[in-house]
Amino acid sequence: MLSKIVRTQASILIPLIFVFGIYIILHGQLTPGGGFQGGGIVASGLILYVVAYNSHYLQQRLKENYLSLVEYAGALIFIISAFLGIATTFFYNVLVGSPIYGHIPATGPNPGDYWTGGVQPIMYFGIGLKVFAGVSTALWLLALNSTPPEVKK
Repeated sequence: MLSKIVRTQASILIPLIFVFGIYIILHGQLTPGGGFQGGGIVASGLILYVVAYNSHYLQQRLKENYLSLVEYAGALIFIISAFLGIATTFFYNVLVGSPIYGHIPATGPNPGDYWTGGVQPIMYFGIGLKVFAGVSTALWLLALNSTPPEVKK
């Protein structure tokens, strides 16, 4: 483990990194970003936790199969949202103007409105979960296997 100062700063930064990554995921259809970029940002928050504390410290609190379940859920969300529009065209935005996002206003759609994304925010969320879990698992396992035996506790 690193010093108390580094751990304190990490405990302040990690929630901010998670919130920023989720913001990038959810607003990917309006701004540069999306599921892959946001998932990488959220994974960097977990990796900061590994660096500040220890990979074995994280292993006591988080099991690997939880990250596998998150990755499977992300893939399932992506596949289901992709097949929502199969009746017309694959990846068609069937949710635009639906009651889920609200109906199209009388002034017409504005490309900057969140609801104009249709199924894209849902697909980006699934991709974000998948990237977060995959990158976190890979880097966490590298950290677990690279720790010298005398440091493992």
